[in-house]
Amino acid sequence: MIGLIGGSGIYEALDLDGEDEKEVGTPFGTPSGPITVGEVDGREVAFLPRHGPNHEHSPTDVPYRANIYALKDLGVERILATNAVGSLREDLPPRTLVIPDRLFDRTRHREYTFFGDGMVVHMGFAEPYCPHMTDHLAVAAEETGEISGTAQAGAGVERGGTYVCIEGPQYSTRAESEFYRAQGWDVVGMTTVPEAKLAREAELCYATVAGVTDYDVWKEDSEVSLEEVLDNAAANEERINASIENAIESMPEERDCDCAHALEGTINTASETIPAETRERVALLAGEYLD
Repeated sequence: MIGLIGGSGIYEALDLDGEDEKEVGTPFGTPSGPITVGEVDGREVAFLPRHGPNHEHSPTDVPYRANIYALKDLGVERILATNAVGSLREDLPPRTLVIPDRLFDRTRHREYTFFGDGMVVHMGFAEPYCPHMTDHLAVAAEETGEISGTAQAGAGVERGGTYVCIEGPQYSTRAESEFYRAQGWDVVGMTTVPEAKLAREAELCYATVAGVTDYDVWKEDSEVSLEEVLDNAAANEERINASIENAIESMPEERDCDCAHALEGTINTASETIPAETRERVALLAGEYLD
Protein backbone atom coordinates (compact mmCIF):
# COMPACT_ATOMS: atom_id res chain seq x y z
CA MET A 1 0.00 0.00 0.00
CA ILE A 2 1.17 3.54 -0.81
CA GLY A 3 0.41 6.36 1.62
CA LEU A 4 -0.37 9.89 0.50
CA ILE A 5 -0.23 12.79 2.95
CA GLY A 6 -1.84 15.92 1.54
CA GLY A 7 -0.57 19.32 2.63
CA SER A 8 -2.09 22.80 2.40
CA GLY A 9 -4.58 22.97 -0.45
CA ILE A 10 -4.87 19.19 -0.83
CA TYR A 11 -7.58 18.02 1.54
CA GLU A 12 -9.22 15.40 -0.65
CA ALA A 13 -7.86 12.19 -2.04
CA LEU A 14 -7.08 11.55 -5.69
CA ASP A 15 -9.89 10.05 -7.73
CA LEU A 16 -9.69 6.63 -6.09
CA ASP A 17 -11.58 3.53 -7.13
CA GLY A 18 -13.50 1.69 -4.41
CA GLU A 19 -13.06 4.37 -1.76
CA ASP A 20 -13.48 3.33 1.87
CA GLU A 21 -13.05 5.72 4.80
CA LYS A 22 -11.28 4.27 7.83
CA GLU A 23 -11.00 5.55 11.40
CA VAL A 24 -7.72 4.29 12.87
CA GLY A 25 -6.85 4.52 16.56
CA THR A 26 -3.21 4.57 17.67
CA PRO A 27 -1.19 4.53 20.93
CA PHE A 28 -0.13 8.06 19.98
CA GLY A 29 -3.57 9.59 19.74
CA THR A 30 -6.00 10.24 16.91
CA PRO A 31 -4.76 10.96 13.37
CA SER A 32 -5.55 14.25 11.62
CA GLY A 33 -8.69 12.74 10.16
CA PRO A 34 -10.22 9.61 8.66
CA ILE A 35 -8.01 7.83 6.14
CA THR A 36 -9.45 7.25 2.68
CA VAL A 37 -8.37 3.93 1.18
CA GLY A 38 -8.90 3.08 -2.49
CA GLU A 39 -7.06 2.22 -5.68
CA VAL A 40 -5.21 4.08 -8.43
CA ASP A 41 -4.58 1.91 -11.49
CA GLY A 42 -4.88 -1.18 -9.31
CA ARG A 43 -2.45 0.12 -6.66
CA GLU A 44 -3.86 0.43 -3.15
CA VAL A 45 -3.56 3.96 -1.75
CA ALA A 46 -4.27 5.43 1.70
CA PHE A 47 -4.86 9.20 1.77
CA LEU A 48 -4.62 11.39 4.87
CA PRO A 49 -4.99 15.20 4.95
CA ARG A 50 -2.13 16.40 7.18
CA HIS A 51 -3.97 19.39 8.65
CA GLY A 52 -7.34 17.65 8.86
CA PRO A 53 -10.26 17.85 6.41
CA ASN A 54 -10.98 21.45 7.45
CA HIS A 55 -7.38 22.54 8.07
CA GLU A 56 -7.89 22.54 11.83
CA HIS A 57 -4.33 21.50 12.81
CA SER A 58 -1.54 24.09 12.76
CA PRO A 59 1.93 22.87 11.67
CA THR A 60 3.08 22.48 15.28
CA ASP A 61 -0.09 20.72 16.38
CA VAL A 62 -0.42 18.14 13.61
CA PRO A 63 -0.57 14.68 15.25
CA TYR A 64 2.43 13.48 13.26
CA ARG A 65 3.08 10.35 15.30
CA ALA A 66 -0.55 9.21 15.08
CA ASN A 67 -0.59 9.90 11.33
CA ILE A 68 2.51 7.86 10.52
CA TYR A 69 1.57 5.06 12.92
CA ALA A 70 -1.94 4.80 11.43
CA LEU A 71 -0.57 4.53 7.88
CA LYS A 72 1.91 1.87 9.01
CA ASP A 73 -0.91 -0.02 10.74
CA LEU A 74 -2.94 -0.05 7.53
CA GLY A 75 -0.06 -1.69 5.67
CA VAL A 76 1.57 1.33 4.03
CA GLU A 77 5.22 0.81 3.05
CA ARG A 78 5.87 4.05 1.12
CA ILE A 79 4.64 7.59 1.69
CA LEU A 80 4.33 10.35 -0.89
CA ALA A 81 3.74 13.71 0.77
CA THR A 82 2.93 17.20 -0.45
CA ASN A 83 3.96 20.54 1.04
CA ALA A 84 3.38 24.22 0.36
CA VAL A 85 6.69 26.12 0.61
CA GLY A 86 8.28 29.51 0.16
CA SER A 87 11.15 29.94 -2.28
CA LEU A 88 14.57 31.16 -1.17
CA ARG A 89 15.85 31.46 -4.74
CA GLU A 90 15.04 33.93 -7.49
CA ASP A 91 14.98 31.11 -10.05
CA LEU A 92 12.36 29.10 -8.11
CA PRO A 93 9.25 31.24 -8.67
CA PRO A 94 5.80 30.48 -7.26
CA ARG A 95 4.11 27.50 -8.93
CA THR A 96 7.41 25.63 -9.31
CA LEU A 97 7.45 22.05 -7.99
CA VAL A 98 10.48 21.06 -5.89
CA ILE A 99 11.49 17.51 -4.92
CA PRO A 100 13.86 18.16 -1.97
CA ASP A 101 16.57 15.70 -0.99
CA ARG A 102 18.07 17.55 2.00
CA LEU A 103 16.55 18.92 5.19
CA PHE A 104 17.42 21.45 7.90
CA ASP A 105 15.33 21.41 11.07
CA ARG A 106 14.49 24.72 12.78
CA THR A 107 11.48 23.44 14.75
CA ARG A 108 11.41 23.37 18.56
CA HIS A 109 8.10 22.16 19.98
CA ARG A 110 7.31 18.82 18.35
CA GLU A 111 7.44 15.12 19.17
CA TYR A 112 10.31 13.81 17.02
CA THR A 113 10.31 10.10 17.88
CA PHE A 114 8.04 7.16 18.63
CA PHE A 115 10.52 5.95 21.22
CA GLY A 116 11.58 6.95 24.72
CA ASP A 117 10.07 5.95 28.07
CA GLY A 118 12.86 3.50 28.79
CA MET A 119 13.80 2.76 25.16
CA VAL A 120 16.57 4.73 23.44
CA VAL A 121 16.85 4.61 19.63
CA HIS A 122 19.62 6.42 17.71
CA MET A 123 18.46 6.55 14.10
CA GLY A 124 20.71 7.51 11.20
CA PHE A 125 19.18 10.39 9.24
CA ALA A 126 21.89 11.66 6.89
CA GLU A 127 19.53 11.26 3.93
CA PRO A 128 16.17 12.37 5.30
CA TYR A 129 14.21 11.45 2.17
CA CYS A 130 14.34 7.98 0.61
CA PRO A 131 16.73 8.45 -2.35
CA HIS A 132 14.92 5.94 -4.56
CA MET A 133 11.51 7.48 -3.87
CA THR A 134 12.87 10.99 -4.40
CA ASP A 135 14.29 10.07 -7.80
CA HIS A 136 11.10 8.26 -8.77
CA LEU A 137 8.91 11.21 -7.76
CA ALA A 138 11.12 13.68 -9.64
CA VAL A 139 10.88 11.64 -12.84
CA ALA A 140 7.11 11.33 -12.42
CA ALA A 141 6.75 15.10 -11.97
CA GLU A 142 8.91 15.86 -15.02
CA GLU A 143 7.00 13.37 -17.16
CA THR A 144 3.71 14.89 -16.05
CA GLY A 145 4.83 18.30 -17.26
CA GLU A 146 5.80 16.91 -20.65
CA ILE A 147 2.56 14.98 -21.11
CA SER A 148 0.27 17.83 -20.03
CA GLY A 149 2.08 20.43 -22.10
CA THR A 150 2.37 22.75 -19.08
CA ALA A 151 6.15 22.61 -19.23
CA GLN A 152 8.99 21.44 -21.40
CA ALA A 153 11.07 18.55 -20.14
CA GLY A 154 12.21 19.34 -16.62
CA ALA A 155 10.86 22.91 -16.69
CA GLY A 156 8.92 23.88 -13.61
CA VAL A 157 10.30 20.93 -11.62
CA GLU A 158 13.42 21.27 -9.46
CA ARG A 159 15.23 18.05 -8.58
CA GLY A 160 16.89 18.15 -5.18
CA GLY A 161 17.43 21.01 -2.79
CA THR A 162 17.33 21.78 0.92
CA TYR A 163 14.01 22.24 2.70
CA VAL A 164 14.41 24.27 5.91
CA CYS A 165 11.52 23.47 8.25
CA ILE A 166 10.44 26.25 10.63
CA GLU A 167 8.05 26.07 13.56
CA GLY A 168 5.29 28.39 12.40
CA PRO A 169 2.44 29.09 12.30
CA GLN A 170 3.85 32.58 11.65
CA TYR A 171 5.81 33.13 8.46
CA SER A 172 9.51 34.06 8.65
CA THR A 173 10.81 37.42 9.79
CA ARG A 174 12.82 39.23 7.12
CA ALA A 175 16.04 38.60 9.07
CA GLU A 176 15.28 34.88 9.29
CA SER A 177 14.42 34.70 5.60
CA GLU A 178 17.64 36.46 4.62
CA PHE A 179 19.59 34.09 6.91
CA TYR A 180 18.05 30.97 5.33
CA ARG A 181 18.85 32.32 1.89
CA ALA A 182 22.44 33.11 2.88
CA GLN A 183 22.95 29.47 3.89
CA GLY A 184 22.20 28.40 0.34
CA TRP A 185 18.96 26.65 1.30
CA ASP A 186 16.25 26.40 -1.34
CA VAL A 187 12.75 26.36 0.16
CA VAL A 188 11.18 27.04 3.54
CA GLY A 189 8.15 25.25 4.96
CA MET A 190 6.57 24.09 8.21
CA THR A 191 5.63 20.42 7.96
CA THR A 192 8.25 17.96 6.71
CA VAL A 193 9.60 17.68 10.30
CA PRO A 194 9.00 15.43 12.16
CA GLU A 195 7.11 13.60 9.41
CA ALA A 196 10.27 12.48 7.60
CA LYS A 197 11.94 11.42 10.87
CA LEU A 198 8.94 9.39 12.00
CA ALA A 199 8.57 7.72 8.62
CA ARG A 200 12.19 6.56 8.86
CA GLU A 201 11.62 5.21 12.40
CA ALA A 202 8.56 3.37 11.07
CA GLU A 203 10.74 1.91 8.29
CA LEU A 204 8.67 3.59 5.60
CA CYS A 205 10.04 5.17 2.43
CA TYR A 206 9.23 8.89 2.35
CA ALA A 207 9.50 11.58 -0.31
CA THR A 208 7.69 14.86 -0.86
CA VAL A 209 6.74 17.16 -3.70
CA ALA A 210 6.74 20.78 -2.52
CA GLY A 211 4.73 23.38 -4.41
CA VAL A 212 6.21 26.89 -4.24
CA THR A 213 3.58 29.44 -3.22
CA ASP A 214 5.66 32.59 -2.55
CA TYR A 215 9.13 34.12 -2.24
CA ASP A 216 9.03 34.15 1.56
CA VAL A 217 10.05 37.71 2.63
CA TRP A 218 13.71 37.99 1.59
CA LYS A 219 12.68 39.51 -1.72
CA GLU A 220 12.32 43.28 -1.53
CA ASP A 221 8.83 43.41 -3.03
CA SER A 222 7.58 40.21 -1.35
CA GLU A 223 5.25 40.22 1.65
CA VAL A 224 3.81 36.76 2.19
CA SER A 225 0.05 36.69 2.73
CA LEU A 226 -2.36 33.83 3.34
CA GLU A 227 -4.26 34.86 0.22
CA GLU A 228 -1.15 34.54 -1.95
CA VAL A 229 -0.23 31.20 -0.42
CA LEU A 230 -3.70 29.75 -0.90
CA ASP A 231 -4.07 31.06 -4.47
CA ASN A 232 -0.77 29.53 -5.55
CA ALA A 233 -1.39 26.33 -3.58
CA ALA A 234 -4.66 25.93 -5.50
CA ALA A 235 -2.83 26.59 -8.78
CA ASN A 236 -0.23 23.94 -7.88
CA GLU A 237 -2.81 21.34 -6.89
CA GLU A 238 -3.55 19.94 -10.35
CA ARG A 239 0.13 19.44 -11.24
CA ILE A 240 0.95 17.99 -7.82
CA ASN A 241 -1.93 15.51 -7.99
CA ALA A 242 -1.00 14.52 -11.56
CA SER A 243 2.62 14.00 -10.50
CA ILE A 244 1.58 11.90 -7.51
CA GLU A 245 -0.80 9.83 -9.64
CA ASN A 246 1.95 9.20 -12.20
CA ALA A 247 4.35 8.22 -9.42
CA ILE A 248 1.81 5.75 -7.98
CA GLU A 249 1.02 4.18 -11.35
CA SER A 250 4.71 3.66 -12.17
CA MET A 251 5.87 2.69 -8.67
CA PRO A 252 8.02 -0.48 -8.65
CA GLU A 253 6.40 -3.38 -6.82
CA GLU A 254 9.41 -3.98 -4.58
CA ARG A 255 11.36 -1.45 -2.53
CA ASP A 256 15.00 -1.08 -3.60
CA CYS A 257 16.34 0.80 -0.57
CA ASP A 258 17.33 0.36 3.07
CA CYS A 259 14.26 2.03 4.58
CA ALA A 260 12.58 -1.30 5.38
CA HIS A 261 15.42 -2.15 7.80
CA ALA A 262 16.16 1.32 9.17
CA LEU A 263 15.69 0.27 12.81
CA GLU A 264 18.20 -2.55 12.60
CA GLY A 265 21.11 -1.88 14.95
CA THR A 266 19.67 1.40 16.28
CA ILE A 267 18.15 0.31 19.61
CA ASN A 268 20.60 1.24 22.37
CA THR A 269 18.64 -0.26 25.26
CA ALA A 270 18.82 -3.93 26.20
CA SER A 271 15.55 -5.52 25.14
CA GLU A 272 14.91 -7.18 28.52
CA THR A 273 15.12 -3.83 30.34
CA ILE A 274 12.55 -2.00 28.18
CA PRO A 275 9.32 -1.52 30.18
CA ALA A 276 6.44 -3.75 29.10
CA GLU A 277 4.19 -0.74 28.44
CA THR A 278 6.76 0.76 26.09
CA ARG A 279 7.29 -2.55 24.30
CA GLU A 280 3.55 -2.87 23.76
CA ARG A 281 3.22 0.69 22.42
CA VAL A 282 5.95 0.24 19.80
CA ALA A 283 5.36 -3.43 18.95
CA LEU A 284 4.06 -2.55 15.47
CA LEU A 285 7.20 -0.53 14.77
CA ALA A 286 9.99 -2.44 16.48
CA GLY A 287 8.55 -5.76 17.61
CA GLU A 288 10.82 -7.89 15.42
CA TYR A 289 13.88 -6.27 17.02
CA LEU A 290 12.66 -6.84 20.60
CA ASP A 291 12.10 -10.60 20.51
